[in-house]
Amino acid sequence: MNNKKKFLLAGLGVCVVILAAVIVVQSFVIQPPAAIELAKLPAGEYDPAVWGGYYPLEYESYRKNLEMTPSPTGFGGSVNEQKSIKEPEILMNFKGMAFSKDYAEDRGHPYSLEDLISSKRVTPASVGACMTCKTPYVKDVFKEKGWDYANLPLSEVVKGAGHPVSCANCHDPATMKLTVVNPAFIEAMQRKGIDVHKASRKEMRSYVCGQCHSEYYFEPKTNRVVFPWDKGYTPEQMYAYYEEKPAGFEKDWEHPDSQAKMLKAQHPDFETWSGGVHGKSGVSCADCHMPYQRHNGQKYSSHHVTSPMKNIEGSCKTCHTQSTDWLLERVKTEQNNVFELQHTAGLAVSRAHEVIGKASAVATADKAGLDKARELVRKAQWFWDIVAAENGMGFHNPDQVMNTLGRSIDMAHQSVEAANKAAGTHY
Repeated sequence: MNNKKKFLLAGLGVCVVILAAVIVVQSFVIQPPAAIELAKLPAGEYDPAVWGGYYPLEYESYRKNLEMTPSPTGFGGSVNEQKSIKEPEILMNFKGMAFSKDYAEDRGHPYSLEDLISSKRVTPASVGACMTCKTPYVKDVFKEKGWDYANLPLSEVVKGAGHPVSCANCHDPATMKLTVVNPAFIEAMQRKGIDVHKASRKEMRSYVCGQCHSEYYFEPKTNRVVFPWDKGYTPEQMYAYYEEKPAGFEKDWEHPDSQAKMLKAQHPDFETWSGGVHGKSGVSCADCHMPYQRHNGQKYSSHHVTSPMKNIEGSCKTCHTQSTDWLLERVKTEQNNVFELQHTAGLAVSRAHEVIGKASAVATADKAGLDKARELVRKAQWFWDIVAAENGMGFHNPDQVMNTLGRSIDMAHQSVEAANKAAGTHY
């Protein structure tokens, strides 16, 4: 046998040995877990525990939302304490309306219905519209009554809502695909030329959050919930929308000291995120607040919707290469800076209300000058509140937020100046 044949036979022998080894190894390798079988739950099944019977990993992570813990950065968290403890200016700025009586830190989704019913802001006059973002039951009540439910007493509408924000707020029970149930969000996007029913999965990973974590107002007479996005998402654009008094909406309340017609901002997380670096880079809400995890080889999305700083490895380090300590310190620094300026803006607005009230008591005060001061404090407070009411303490869009607070402070000072000029005072 010549050398060439010997070489070929040797090579063939090696291949046979390698193939045999592969077969043996494969026989002992633990196979990956089988794909999860889709559970076709019936429409109207809103109990998260029932869903959890089919999707236990997601359900167990959802139940972690019951934990009431502070945020690692010191801002936000889910401890049910009054915000006015750290921000006493809240009591003055919301004087004459319900947020001066009860403005507690938000708890997790499982508490949404309980916290609504127990809130001191809720009275016998509260309407059904208040329930819109608190339970998946809104799908049924809207299908049955349309927007008429918004004008009914809250105490009547809430009777059928047995479960808080949970699985059915974001998932179709038959297909598990992401879906939006808030009619106000659907209508607002339609006015912007967007059909959410045709949205991509990536878009839906933010839309399901934005359907509730957004600014809104109640339309006069009907109490229909409306998102003020027709001109855009920025504080300036939303304020311009309100200036046109849509459907006759002019104010949320009138401040008893300044007599200014005020607006109350409501958790504009979606709007703020949209203009920030993460939103513009295609990073969805769920990428950070519901990061993917693995259990015994099975990949799932965490439904513990909380601060990304509680899971930096899963939430941040899929994109960022810096250490966890560096990332946490970076967020702390941004939020501390925002809070300091937010507090300054809130105090400046409070002083403007006080000065306008004193100037208004001067019999010879110029009415046009006082009206100018009231318009300035109205806008100054809107710019302060659109930041203060947002859950990210500025992190979703720090550049916009710092600019917004700076403008708030400037307008508050202008308001004081205009009031003093109108009354000839030096308060």
